[in-house]
Amino acid sequence: MSEERPGILDGAVHPAEQTKLFGHGAAEDFLARSYRSGKGHHAILIEGPEGIGKATLAFRFANHVLHHPEPAEAPGTIADPSPASPITRQLASGASHSLLHLTRPFDEKTGKAKSAITVDEVRKAGKFLSQTSGTGNWRIVIIDPADDLNRNAANAILKILEEPPKRSLFLVLTHAPGKLLPTIRSRCLPLPLSPLSETDLAAALESLGAAPSGARAGEVLSAARGSVSEALKLVNYGGFDIVEAFRAIVSGPAEPPRRDVHKLADVLSARDSDTVFSFFCQHAGDFMTDAARAAALAGDIARADRLAHLSFQLGERIAIAQGYNLDRKQTIISVLDDIRATL
Repeated sequence: MSEERPGILDGAVHPAEQTKLFGHGAAEDFLARSYRSGKGHHAILIEGPEGIGKATLAFRFANHVLHHPEPAEAPGTIADPSPASPITRQLASGASHSLLHLTRPFDEKTGKAKSAITVDEVRKAGKFLSQTSGTGNWRIVIIDPADDLNRNAANAILKILEEPPKRSLFLVLTHAPGKLLPTIRSRCLPLPLSPLSETDLAAALESLGAAPSGARAGEVLSAARGSVSEALKLVNYGGFDIVEAFRAIVSGPAEPPRRDVHKLADVLSARDSDTVFSFFCQHAGDFMTDAARAAALAGDIARADRLAHLSFQLGERIAIAQGYNLDRKQTIISVLDDIRATL
């Protein structure tokens, strides 16, 4: 079904269609118990790295609430969604009148997702929440992720969170909670999720029919850092080749061949290369973070500070390049040059 869902990786399924959850049983049980008590928070901030199952957990909990609209009558655990259930089918198809999945809108002109969740999208949430359900059911909004809200959209969401309608539930996903408005964080109950263990990651990939095999199976599980999406990028998108080329350039000779730099930049800036570009940006950021941590542990605080500062600068530069649609190839070359110079 991924072909019908823009932005879904090859080998993955949309979280609304996923019937299994791996590695987050404790968080799921907490949500079930909290809801059953009737004292659950109206806004849950589900925190954790990208690709570890935050959206899957959100949709499973939404499915649970909609199947059991009266908290006192709800079971104390969350069952796997039944594909035969009308509610499950509606959620999976995006046709539910009780749930709004607020994410970056799809731009039909470019064929890609827009760079941010705008205030116009948040207005849709306001209208959705203002509608009276004929069954008195819940209204659930999944913000996926809140990191993509631009400032105006974030302020608009804040106003809704400050005065939530009755029987409304907000499931706010974030890869980087520290970047959210403190006022948004303060109005949500934080629910941090950890990266998947290698055992849980292997099981998740197996359920998708994407379990790595051969000599690199262990390497995939290790390099993915507990993220299903990172594992799929390594297996299905040439992630290992990108990592090897990146390491050779930034850790190799003082003056690596410019053809190697341009070859990598060409791959990452080619048409329809959003997935590999995103993978490169994530890997480069992780690489710098690891380098800064290693320097700090070695007692070289000045070097650690330089590396951490550069990591922050690179993240901002990439965000600006994406937001303003700047030349991607030049951005990549600049990023590589700066990392090499600092290292």
